[in-house]
Amino acid sequence: MYKVLARDGLAKRGRLQTVHGVIETPVFMNVGTAAAIKGAVSTEDLQRIKTQVELSNTYHLHVRPGDDVVKRLGGLHKFMVWDKPILTDSGGFQVFSLAGLRRIKEEGVYFNSHIDGRKIFMGPEESMQIQSNLASTIAMAFDECPSSVADRPYMEKSVERTTRWLGRCKEEMRRLNGLPDTINPRQLLFGINQGGIYEDIRIRHAKEIAAMDLDGYAIGGLAVGESHEDMYRILDAVVPYLPEDKPTYLMGVGTPANILEAVDRGVDFFDCVYPSRNGRHGHVYTNQGKLNLFNARYELDGRPIEEGCGCPICRTYSRAYIRHLLKAKEMLGMRLCVLHNLYFYNTMMEEIREAVEKGCYREYKADKLAHMTGREV
Repeated sequence: MYKVLARDGLAKRGRLQTVHGVIETPVFMNVGTAAAIKGAVSTEDLQRIKTQVELSNTYHLHVRPGDDVVKRLGGLHKFMVWDKPILTDSGGFQVFSLAGLRRIKEEGVYFNSHIDGRKIFMGPEESMQIQSNLASTIAMAFDECPSSVADRPYMEKSVERTTRWLGRCKEEMRRLNGLPDTINPRQLLFGINQGGIYEDIRIRHAKEIAAMDLDGYAIGGLAVGESHEDMYRILDAVVPYLPEDKPTYLMGVGTPANILEAVDRGVDFFDCVYPSRNGRHGHVYTNQGKLNLFNARYELDGRPIEEGCGCPICRTYSRAYIRHLLKAKEMLGMRLCVLHNLYFYNTMMEEIREAVEKGCYREYKADKLAHMTGREV
């Protein structure tokens, strides 16, 4: 059950009750595609850096180790020793981004594995079955994620197919949740709004899926090459047509600035690989901008990544030491940067929730953006 606890303009402060615990929103979901966050981040680490939700991917886990293997081992929570909520992406985006040759049919998509080339078929029912085997807290509907530059005729047909697929996902989820051997019979289902940068297609689709009474609603197909201005324009157009009493999830977004702007437009779930990917390349976030710890200026810098930061890394290690690890290609360097970045994101979400509760979100956002200029500090 989802409840809005406070509002400040369109910004929402909510709470989602799940079988695996409470999710306080707005929330940033830490991305662990293959049941692990890249950068040697352990489950114990996730607890220490205030992670609320871990996100894994249906396609990747289906290919390796196999969702049947995960089910036999008791589901994803037992497999990765994580007792808090997990969201599994449907695999739709990976099917369309990783698979070279693919054939899209009404029944689903035929494609080849990016690992060993074997032929795979995935449709709405298969995606739901895989996610049921994984036993995640929240399952995402299987959708087509068309190119952001697809023309209008293709986009309209694609969105119509995604709507039909969503109906099949909902029916299959209902069936699976009723089976006696289902690990998580209270698995939630989020639908996905598509339509590229066409406002009218997006709005029409939002109305259609809102009528299907799902557990939550995602906005997909953004942050895939369009401008930030187009993304914000689509959010302005679409969010008002999604149910206010259900979570709203902007998929694959984003930078701290993207999150701050999207919260102001009514979004309360986020995920992105930026903090872990940037961390593995020595780029770390601070409230004054990003640092590239490979730079020579940090060779003798005994300060933490950010003074005043409460993360385990800033309480212990210096910029100089982390730079040394990165230059020496020691995995520990990447790990420390990733942990700091995820802590930074998770802490920012805490600040956002507090600002919405206090009714000062606009002031918080303006101050945060003014200081986080993105420049090297």
